Amino acid sequence: MYFEWYRPTGLLLLPLVMLGFVASAVGQTNPNHLAREQSRYLSRAMNQPVDWYPWGADPFKRAKELHRPILLDVGAVWCPWCTLMDRDTYSNVDTANYINQHFVAVKVDFDASPKLVAQLQQAQAVLNLPAGLPLTSFITPDGRLYFGAGYLPAECKNGKPSFREAADEALARFANRSTVEEQSFQLELEE
Repeated sequence: MYFEWYRPTGLLLLPLVMLGFVASAVGQTNPNHLAREQSRYLSRAMNQPVDWYPWGADPFKRAKELHRPILLDVGAVWCPWCTLMDRDTYSNVDTANYINQHFVAVKVDFDASPKLVAQLQQAQAVLNLPAGLPLTSFITPDGRLYFGAGYLPAECKNGKPSFREAADEALARFANRSTVEEQSFQLELEE
């Protein structure tokens, strides 16, 4: 009887407390593989829900193990479209879950990797794909760039395909190995 005043209040507080736990769990992410990177562009993405890797042998090894293509994002801290894509596309939990389920994701800092970026831009230009920033590339586990784009919004806007539409196209092309062999650019991978 002494605590009867507490019951109705407690019942009202319980959903609010549970909502707080759910909200914090949804917003909470563990750092991805970029946690130790020194680049401002890469470290800015370390808490995104996408399981980003820095460029190197590890993501290619992982892609071979999982038989998945690599999603490569090249951007810079000074690029407004890169910031927009990070915020609207790669921070979107549904999009991040899709990426983590179907790709091995790699992020590259434009300013820190000029030789690599030049090779990627050349590959996309040869394949008649956009080669500006952000640079979105899809690469086979053995290093063949076979599809790409520039800025891709989370949702289709003004006739611009959404990230998901481009990623679905990349997966469809990846499934057709003979087309990938014919219409791709072999990157020089450092071991």
